[in-house]
Amino acid sequence: MGDYMIFSGTANPELSQEISEYLDIPLSAATINRFSDGEINIQVAESVRGKDVYIVQPTSAPANSNLMELLIMVDALKRSSAKSITAVLPYYGYARQDRKAAPRVPISAKLVADMMEVAGVTRVVTIDLHASQIQGFFNIPVDNLYGAALFIDYIKEKNLPNPIIASPDIGGVARARYFAEHLGLDMVIVDKRREKANEAEVMNIIGSVEGKDVILIDDMIDTAGTTDLPEDENRRLVQHQRWSRQNSRRRQPLVSCRFPIDAIA
Repeated sequence: MGDYMIFSGTANPELSQEISEYLDIPLSAATINRFSDGEINIQVAESVRGKDVYIVQPTSAPANSNLMELLIMVDALKRSSAKSITAVLPYYGYARQDRKAAPRVPISAKLVADMMEVAGVTRVVTIDLHASQIQGFFNIPVDNLYGAALFIDYIKEKNLPNPIIASPDIGGVARARYFAEHLGLDMVIVDKRREKANEAEVMNIIGSVEGKDVILIDDMIDTAGTTDLPEDENRRLVQHQRWSRQNSRRRQPLVSCRFPIDAIA
């Protein structure tokens, strides 16, 4: 097994198992229990002294529970003398709160970064952060991996007759432009206003989409409000599906792919 070990939280055990099988390394054992009041109790069942430890635990919904489970497991491993602790977070919760967009609001993405460092995380591996600057919230190495290559190959395989790339908001322009440049396609931008969380209103579309096969590029889908259109009006490519429970009526299938998009949520 060497000098490194892989542990799994309860957020996505299927993904942890796939990683374990791909690396041909068994998942290390840890007991994760919850008391009747919701408190989490973790016991590491093997020695980790002097080992490089990896924890696979996305902080997707329920974000608070999964985040606390990660922090408690990190603390248990640190107190068990692990050499290093790498948090593998395919989805980084609270990433949307990465700046002060209004007076008297928190920067929760920074707070989460501080909590991980204080708990004992020595490195973070994540996929397609909502905003790249979140890497700067940490004083430890952060590996922000990208899934764009998979989507680009998929779009090419579809052979759409008249495709165009669309960014769902101003903040996603750089992400959409990357696809447009690599595919040699034009791009449009949606001018979107968000009055409150999980509710978006489209104000204008910068560019023309008449007669086009629109490919909407986004990093996550939650309520699906941004893409609340009939199924034949657009194609949606997102890295993270994190459906809110109250919006289950919108759980239409995304563009079918050969790889499980929801495996990284």
